[in-house]
Amino acid sequence: VGDEVCALLVGGGYAEKVAVPAGQVLPVPAGMDVVTAAALPEVVATVWSNVFMLAHLRPGETLLVHGGGSGIGTMAIQLGKAVGARVAVTAGSGEKLARCAELGADVLINYREQDFVEEVRKATDGRGADVILDIMGAKYLERNVEALAVNGRLAVIGLQGGVKAELNLNTLLRKRGAVMATTLRSRPVAEKAAIVAAVREHVWPLVENGRVRPVVDRRVPMADAAQAHRVLESSDHVGKVLLVRE
Repeated sequence: VGDEVCALLVGGGYAEKVAVPAGQVLPVPAGMDVVTAAALPEVVATVWSNVFMLAHLRPGETLLVHGGGSGIGTMAIQLGKAVGARVAVTAGSGEKLARCAELGADVLINYREQDFVEEVRKATDGRGADVILDIMGAKYLERNVEALAVNGRLAVIGLQGGVKAELNLNTLLRKRGAVMATTLRSRPVAEKAAIVAAVREHVWPLVENGRVRPVVDRRVPMADAAQAHRVLESSDHVGKVLLVRE
């Protein structure tokens, strides 16, 4: 695929060298340095596999992204807009919402001050979101289903808000909705390769023509990895935090 590559890794950890199945390797996009490219594979593969391959977001539909200022969120905004969807986001500060707006988000919801169910309904004339990308899990399950449009699809990719919740199935039935939950790292190698191939076909051209870009909050030397983790845990960032060799 070229001399410089980036890859979807099989798990977490730090190393100067890593062995990766060939199907999970991608060329560094034209015009991008290899360090910045490191911010792409996992977020793009996560968003593309869930929002498009699984939930089948279509042009003209409304996508609700929770955690719009995260690495996943900033990528979901851009890809949603690139395919012609309307994008709503939640975030916990005006600064993060402003950054989301710069990336193209249409509906900005401060989850500390606003009810996202009510705000999504207002923004869609009562219809709701066609696709929801959720990192919260249990805490948002019932409200996410309430926020869905008829035939809406909820993709759960994180459990920041817990793992167990009650759900009124009648609400889901009335909306003919679907609740899906996936992880990326535990998938078989063949499935990861299929996702990476789809990313290279559909997303890499958008990156190379400048319509989609990784959002990097900061680069932290490997020796200061603990500080990078503190930044992530505090949520005091927008986009990705990259570890780099000095």
